[in-house]
Amino acid sequence: MESLFHYNYRPLCLYALHYLGNADSAEDVVQESFAALWEKLQEGVAISNRKAYLYMMVRNRCLDQLRRKGIPTESLKPYDTYGIIEDDDAQERSQTEARLWTAIDSLPEKCRQIFLMSKRDGLKYMEIADELGISENTVRNQISKALKILKDGVVKIYSFFFA
Repeated sequence: MESLFHYNYRPLCLYALHYLGNADSAEDVVQESFAALWEKLQEGVAISNRKAYLYMMVRNRCLDQLRRKGIPTESLKPYDTYGIIEDDDAQERSQTEARLWTAIDSLPEKCRQIFLMSKRDGLKYMEIADELGISENTVRNQISKALKILKDGVVKIYSFFFA
């Protein structure tokens, strides 16, 4: 159960986020789903594909939450910044997004901060430099370092699965 949680918590949160659009609600749904799965397992219920079962539980709990808010869910599909996507795409994207966020989390602290200010927050190099009291060249170097680390991480993952 611990490894199931470790490897699937973040992807499931991102998957729920595709439905709910709110990170706190998504985390609550995923935590409730893990707790419900734990209870089922303690009761002796045999669940062969626990990962698939969790995705189904998270999806259903998201839809339940939306129904309680009065949002019709009969034709509801997950969405992202590009619009509505299929449920299978949401699952796949959530796993990819989780790997990306794990890689970003592994960046050195200052490098991660500068990278997120640039890529997530959309700040220009000069704005980041002014806010942090560093040179624009340092910002440029830190962004370059982050991209190299992330690229190397992708190559390692690709090599592990396909080499």
